[in-house]
Amino acid sequence: MAYMKRLEENPAAYAEIARSKKYPDLRGRVDLYDTYEGTLLVISVRGITDAQGKSSQSFHGFHIHAGDACTGNAEEPFAGAEGHYNPGNAQHPNHAGDLPPLLSNHGCAWMSVYTDRFYPEDVIGHTVIIHAMPDDFRTQPSGDAGEMIACGVIVSG
Repeated sequence: MAYMKRLEENPAAYAEIARSKKYPDLRGRVDLYDTYEGTLLVISVRGITDAQGKSSQSFHGFHIHAGDACTGNAEEPFAGAEGHYNPGNAQHPNHAGDLPPLLSNHGCAWMSVYTDRFYPEDVIGHTVIIHAMPDDFRTQPSGDAGEMIACGVIVSG
């Protein structure tokens, strides 16, 4: 249970989730812990809605993106997040930033996942993105996960 002890420490990095104008109630946090030759991510989000504004009961793509900003324009509110974090130039779904989808239950999602594809310090300054649809794990280059509905810049803990 040593990994549980790790959760009692402050995270090495984190991202506060920022919502888009289209999804005004969406908020949350992603904590990144340096552990076991990789990273433990703990994600907690609430206010996820579908395109009609109803609480989501679906899967949503969740990725680390290469960009350094959650800025954009009316058409693409998080264009500054850019594409998936992929320092090894791998095919999708083997990008370092490819992560399992979030499952929303009545608009809330919580997930913990371990990856050895990066350490927290590797992704500080990059972005975390939640998408409107699930990642299909096939479509190149990014899994056809649809619109970016929330974003957070990863900062040092």
